Amino acid sequence: MTTPAATAPQGENPYGIIQALQQGGLLAWTIFLILVIMSASSWYVLFVKLFEQQKIIRDGRRARSAFWQAGTLRDGAQKLEKNGAYRQIVDDGIVALEQHDKLTDPVDQHDWMLNSLARSQGAIASRLSNGLAWLATVGSTAPFVGLLGTVIGIYRALINIGLAGQASIDKVAGPVGESLIMTALGLAVAVPAVLAYNWLMRRNKSIIEELARFANDLHGYMVSGGAVKPQIVTAAARGGTAGAARPATPSGTTATGGAIGATNPGPKKV
Repeated sequence: MTTPAATAPQGENPYGIIQALQQGGLLAWTIFLILVIMSASSWYVLFVKLFEQQKIIRDGRRARSAFWQAGTLRDGAQKLEKNGAYRQIVDDGIVALEQHDKLTDPVDQHDWMLNSLARSQGAIASRLSNGLAWLATVGSTAPFVGLLGTVIGIYRALINIGLAGQASIDKVAGPVGESLIMTALGLAVAVPAVLAYNWLMRRNKSIIEELARFANDLHGYMVSGGAVKPQIVTAAARGGTAGAARPATPSGTTATGGAIGATNPGPKKV
């Protein structure tokens, strides 16, 4: 049996990854391709979820400012990104508010709106979690796929020792190198997947908390007939020249008794 060192061209590493895979045959190539697919798909999920999360975060900034400055809820919804998470919550809230008057059995408006907004938030949270299960699967199984390649490499090394009758380095270097490469590949695939999963889960938690705060503000505004709305930080306040704008009072005046300016009128009706 010819050794890798004997067949490799001058100056080329006879124990590289390609040479190890060629010695391992179809099984080694299959394991290697599985690891490559797992790695590529996990990176794809990471970038897709990051783009989706960043889109919701941008929409949240718009919801905290432009939405509450609109004249009506429908006008405020138009300022949000179409098919966005915050737009979905507002649209579902408006639909629930309109449906409440059509109910034949008396249902408290507070409970009806609360359940409707909670259902909307649940749908968004479910959509945000799509793909994360695959990252968890890759992170937990990739080391074992690499371990399978390690076992096969060690098995081939033992076969070479048995055929040669002695444990010479040229007989075992190739299979042992293949097993170590498979171990390293399994870890290289698993570690980024686990880190990406934990990072995306933490970002999802923050996004869901922001959505819950917005839905709570929207719920209070709707069930109060527009008398309750969140505080809105004006541009002057962000610049340090004034404090946060005061929330509108039920009578439509500020806490000092003056009329509310046009800066933050807030939605007055659906």
